[in-house]
Amino acid sequence: MSVTPSAGSGKITVPDLLQRKSAAGSPYNSNKLVCLTAYDYPTARLLDEAGVDVILVGDSLAMVALGYDSTLPVTLEEMLHHARAVRRGVQRALLVVDMPFGSYHTDTAESLRNAVRFVKEAGVEAVKVEGGERRLELIARLTEAEIPVMGHVGLTPQSVNALGGYRVQGKTVDSAEQLLRDARAVEAAGAFAVVLEAVPRELATQITRELRIPTIGIGAGPDCDGQILVLHDMLGLTFDQPPKFARQYANIGETISKAVREYCADVRGGSFPSDAESYHAGQPLKSAKPIRVSS
Repeated sequence: MSVTPSAGSGKITVPDLLQRKSAAGSPYNSNKLVCLTAYDYPTARLLDEAGVDVILVGDSLAMVALGYDSTLPVTLEEMLHHARAVRRGVQRALLVVDMPFGSYHTDTAESLRNAVRFVKEAGVEAVKVEGGERRLELIARLTEAEIPVMGHVGLTPQSVNALGGYRVQGKTVDSAEQLLRDARAVEAAGAFAVVLEAVPRELATQITRELRIPTIGIGAGPDCDGQILVLHDMLGLTFDQPPKFARQYANIGETISKAVREYCADVRGGSFPSDAESYHAGQPLKSAKPIRVSS
């Protein structure tokens, strides 16, 4: 009997994801986790009703929704605002939020307070933090406080300045060994899943086979336990060249542009609104008396 809930059949929880990994017994299975980002109510509701397993309020909203040039400027308050909107659209999927840069990089006590805000004020069910071994203490403290944590190793966008750009990670022997240590540390600290971003397929496969928790790939090949994409990349709603791993399933940006151009033409040409799109009085209007303006 499959442990996968059918779309709309029941709420997905952290234990469900762990059970699915346990039941699969291998990264090569037909029970993959489907994950996508969302940043507002309508898209969150559409994703949830379509059967997505995990919805992430990603800090990628900084770039695709707010117009920043990286994820670094987005604030805790901005993430809370978008997480609340997404929460209102999600019924079935597990809702996870990215803790933004600066919200968990100082002392553990402040990081815990920020994570608690996401749970209490936005209703999220888990938080995601970037980093491996250096986040071991933080992940352990959050899980001790009963806040589920999703890890994130490999290319960590919040480290773009330290990494010198958005580059594939784990291509050398030393960096691959560090990535293995990072993934093991995330699991040992108590995380329920880990995102592997921009990692060679062979390394991602090795990590997936070794860990007892699910791996979620983004640019890490097909052998992870699940996959995630930035919604705007897969729908053609970005203005820059999407990354190699982002398959485009639709070009909504082109559709929107075409619709708006047609609307502009109809308004300027006088064909919108038509008589059928106008309201009409139930009886003839009485002539209004002219308004006298005193000089």
